[in-house]
Amino acid sequence: MALPDSARVLKGVLAKPAFASISATAVSNFEAKNDDRNIECTRTGDTVVASLHQAIHRKPQLVVGAFLAVMMACVLGLVAWKASSAREATLVRAQEDLGNLARSLARHATTTLKAPDVAMTGLADLLKYQSPLPERFNPHLVATTRSLPQIREIGVLNAEGNWRYSSFPRLPDHNNSDRAYFAQHRDNPSPKMLLSGPIISRTSGQPSIILSKRISTPTGEFAGVVVAAIDCDYFSNFYSSFGVGAQGGISLLSTDGTMFARWPVVESGRKIADTALFQKRTSESPSGSYKITSPFDGLTKYIAYELDAEYAVVVTVARSEDEVLANWRTDLISDAIVAALLVAIIVAMAALLRSQFSFRTGLERSLREREARLRLLADNIADIVIVMDRKGYLRYVSPSVVAVLGMTENDFLGRSCLDVVHDDDREKVMAASREVKHASASSSVRFRIRRGDGAVAWLEAHFKLAEQSLGGELEIVGTLRDITKQKRLEDELSSANLRLAQLATTDGLTRLANRRSFDAFMREAYVKHDTLSVLLIDIDQFKGFNDALGHQAGDGCLQRIAEVIGSATANTGGLSARYGGEEFAVILPGVNEGRALKVADAIRMMVARLQIHHPRSPRTYVTISVGVAEKGDATTDELALTRDADIALYHAKEQGRDCSVASSSLVSSRLEMPSLVPSLPDLEGAR
Repeated sequence: MALPDSARVLKGVLAKPAFASISATAVSNFEAKNDDRNIECTRTGDTVVASLHQAIHRKPQLVVGAFLAVMMACVLGLVAWKASSAREATLVRAQEDLGNLARSLARHATTTLKAPDVAMTGLADLLKYQSPLPERFNPHLVATTRSLPQIREIGVLNAEGNWRYSSFPRLPDHNNSDRAYFAQHRDNPSPKMLLSGPIISRTSGQPSIILSKRISTPTGEFAGVVVAAIDCDYFSNFYSSFGVGAQGGISLLSTDGTMFARWPVVESGRKIADTALFQKRTSESPSGSYKITSPFDGLTKYIAYELDAEYAVVVTVARSEDEVLANWRTDLISDAIVAALLVAIIVAMAALLRSQFSFRTGLERSLREREARLRLLADNIADIVIVMDRKGYLRYVSPSVVAVLGMTENDFLGRSCLDVVHDDDREKVMAASREVKHASASSSVRFRIRRGDGAVAWLEAHFKLAEQSLGGELEIVGTLRDITKQKRLEDELSSANLRLAQLATTDGLTRLANRRSFDAFMREAYVKHDTLSVLLIDIDQFKGFNDALGHQAGDGCLQRIAEVIGSATANTGGLSARYGGEEFAVILPGVNEGRALKVADAIRMMVARLQIHHPRSPRTYVTISVGVAEKGDATTDELALTRDADIALYHAKEQGRDCSVASSSLVSSRLEMPSLVPSLPDLEGAR
């Protein structure tokens, strides 16, 4: 019987050294059962694919239709929500702007009326007690009108209504006793300024707003009226400078609904007292905004008003709803265009989705055929056999993965081999796969993978190009062997070797670095650092301590003091070491002598605080002496630096012990030091 392609691949795999132990009988049995297994795999595959097609591809139109409906609903809903929110925000912002403008214009009206009020009050007070000559008083009125540009004219009426003074060049000869404001002041003793009009001025013929104030005699009798006139056009022209739209308007009204001025200009004196503004709004609040139907042009508008109680005037600002929402409508058109584009894209995506269903059907058929071929590989091999394409995607995993890793083939199939490899080992696996470039090449690599139970396993992989492949596509065959136990033994051996290396560089009693580590660190630090300080520490009268309390107590004393000294370089770049016997050394890279001396004093005081009882010490407790030296220009090498610290330690002993001495504090220079102090061996004896 001719072997199928998958069987030939399997036979090639079994012929490799990794499978030399498998008998030829297994191969024969595999070939004999191949036809039955092909039939069984085909039936199983057909059942699975049929179920898949029935579940996913039974009615793709419904899936596409549902996708279209959901996406279009989302787009249209978003556009509607945005349009509604933007419209509401536009109306709120417009009402706020109208309210602010009405408030500002009301302040302008108050300021416009306040200045004439003050001036007319002064004139009324003057005329109450004096009667100046017209040729002197009339120029004063002219000057007043010039200083108040809003006032067109100002004059004084006597008690009969005849003109007494005037800012006009010629005194008017008509009588104004028939005016309503004149009768109001004559019959009402209130000194408050009265705002009336608009009326047609008898001197200018222009619609005017009349400002009037009563003149009383010292006894309180009526003596006439001070009258000033403001052209209605003064306010209308001012209001025209504000952009409220072609259909908007700004009005100045009295509290009884009489219109003083408006832009755009309408008939002066028109009354709108029957509107909601005067019937309800002003009585409820002195300011506000609302939506109305304009009494002037019948358009729907948003209006804001502001009431000035001092002069009983109301300023209104109105804008038509169409103009307020003009920009919103423009934005709505833009949003609609964008929504249309999105809908078009969604429709295109739906068409693409439908085509993908057809493509996926063909792809699944191809994957089913490939899976059937790969499952022809041996299921009885102890090691794991994998087949993957040149991109690293797993096409087959032997059933032995269940016994080795506690996982099924489906946990790996279709995934990249790097997806199942430990993150720290991916580069190694990638490098090994790149070495497999031709049929005679092979590569090996060790990496970690997580088992089904969560434990980490070590695998050893061997990769090689398959001798035969379907469709001319190159495939890589790999064999994976569990080496977790072997790796554990190797790690234990490495740990033991590391422990031995640590013991070789650490003092067994104090757990500090030993003399060998000190010398090596000192050589490296001396070359690397321009600033370097060394501390040599000696336990004072330690021989007497041992003689009195025994060597076990001495060892305990050394351990406690070593713990204090070791804390000085913990988490720093320095080194604490046992120098020999009861001597210790500290290397401080990057630390000058001044700071090193502070470290020495800190260690010395911490040792003193231990209060270790010393029966033969004058202080009754264990103390230490410290010598400090810093690398300088005169320091020739690391041995000289250590020697300087040792000489400083000698002087600390000479000064009574329990102190720190810096090398630079010694009186003699370093060049003279050998002649003034004993040699190093003698120093040892002096301690």
